[in-house]
Amino acid sequence: MGVLRFLVTVVTTFLGLLAVTFFIGRIIPIDPVLAVLGDRAPTAVVERTREAMGLNLPLYQQFFIYVKGALSGDFGTSVLTTNPVLEDIKRVFPATIELATIGTIIGAALGIPLGVLAAVKRDSFADQVVRVIGLIGYSVPIFWLALLSLVLFYAKLRWVAYPGRVDIVYEYSFTPVTGFFLLDAAWQRQWDVLWDLFRHIILPASLLGYFSLAYISRMTRSFMLNELKQEYIVAARAKGLSETRIIWGHALRNAAVPLITVIALSYAGLLEGSVLTETIFAWPGLGLYITNSLQNADMNAVLGGTIVIGSVFIAINIFSDLLYRTLDPRTRAR
Repeated sequence: MGVLRFLVTVVTTFLGLLAVTFFIGRIIPIDPVLAVLGDRAPTAVVERTREAMGLNLPLYQQFFIYVKGALSGDFGTSVLTTNPVLEDIKRVFPATIELATIGTIIGAALGIPLGVLAAVKRDSFADQVVRVIGLIGYSVPIFWLALLSLVLFYAKLRWVAYPGRVDIVYEYSFTPVTGFFLLDAAWQRQWDVLWDLFRHIILPASLLGYFSLAYISRMTRSFMLNELKQEYIVAARAKGLSETRIIWGHALRNAAVPLITVIALSYAGLLEGSVLTETIFAWPGLGLYITNSLQNADMNAVLGGTIVIGSVFIAINIFSDLLYRTLDPRTRAR
């Protein structure tokens, strides 16, 4: 019964995602026919194209065709690239995954220790500093921080490479295989290319990591404060265990279970929320692809990219929920 309820929830959520993207595509005042043919196309050609695209059908029939195509991976053809949208997404999405993954690693590697420190040193100066760092991460617009960091670290200090994913020198000498450039360069042992890729990705990934850090550190502090109040912590101290073992070996170990969900949600948020970062840093990922498509009224690409990001978000949420249930026996008991 639980499995059936779970499947119904997944299917309903996905159909809701398709419905939202479909009706947004119909509400936006952009005619997909004119986007393909241009404003000066003859009326007869416009009508034939509209009929060929199924836009003359009733709305419910259009939605059925839309769902059928989406389930089969057919998101139409991009006006901007003239390629099937799914092929374009397969080409650009690894760049977004690479950027979001490194950002999440940075956020978790720094956010968890900072959150633990803030909880252990509650109301101290260290706690206030960590909370201010998190508050800035929540409050400062990412586009402003991205532009400021470009001026400082690229234009002034020259510590990082210019916007983009790889230097033009290596565009033709480096042959990616999987689409994940860092892995491909390391596998092929092209260390000069790997260093160049690192200099390009480190700044945008660090910015995303900072915003991830703000969320992860805040939630880690909250979870740790809750764990440090539990009776097993009092018992551990009564037994004479060291504070280091109590904090890192007991409290954080129990707090790690809900932290998995937090990190997963943070990762999903970076996948869907890196549009501005990719645009500012000219990062050729899905966010930049959607932005360019929207500017060129390429609604097939916009909606296709939105569905993919939404589907990944749903999948990550499902995975984190299953992992949470696996690691925490109390949730299985319910």
